[in-house]
Amino acid sequence: MSEFFYIHPDNPQARLLDQVIEILKDGGVIAYPTDSGYSLGCLLDNKGAMERICQIRQLDKNHNFTLMCRDLSELSLYAYVDNTTFRLIKNNTPGCYVFILEATKEVPRRLMNEKRKTIGLRIPDNKIDLALLERLGEPLMSTTLILPGDDFAQSDPEEIEDRIGHQLDAIIHGGYIGQQPTTIIDLTSGYPVVLRQGSGDTKPFE
Repeated sequence: MSEFFYIHPDNPQARLLDQVIEILKDGGVIAYPTDSGYSLGCLLDNKGAMERICQIRQLDKNHNFTLMCRDLSELSLYAYVDNTTFRLIKNNTPGCYVFILEATKEVPRRLMNEKRKTIGLRIPDNKIDLALLERLGEPLMSTTLILPGDDFAQSDPEEIEDRIGHQLDAIIHGGYIGQQPTTIIDLTSGYPVVLRQGSGDTKPFE
């Protein structure tokens, strides 16, 4: 059964974040809040944890996973970006966006879209996430927690515990989060292409 952590959404407790990080480093899969609902996460180099996430969500090999990053300092390590693209992302983060970018060789092949060699990158506007990622010192491999048969991301951590708690190692309770799906922007072709309209404003990309 998963461990349940009540973490304050405005003042995340460092002691509890460090306990979550230990679980991640031990190969754990966590459910955690973002600004667009709850997500599943694990460390990038943990193949077994990623396979568990695929089982929970019943994902195929063409799913685009997302790197959840604390800021843009990690961007050039994991994605190819020119100056224009960098400025565009910088001006619109943190926020409710996933940016699809061409992946570098630092990204494990299993995390890429197999056909296109792309990766999603996201800098969330959520204090728990940003504090966790800052203390972790690396991105989280992440995917939205949409369970098979559901149309929307999970928003209630207690419901997550009831439904899949036995498949997780930790759940961060960061409050109830309403439906605010991310806007997905493809930046691989030299100009922005809106793949999905979500709660992130698309005007800067038109």
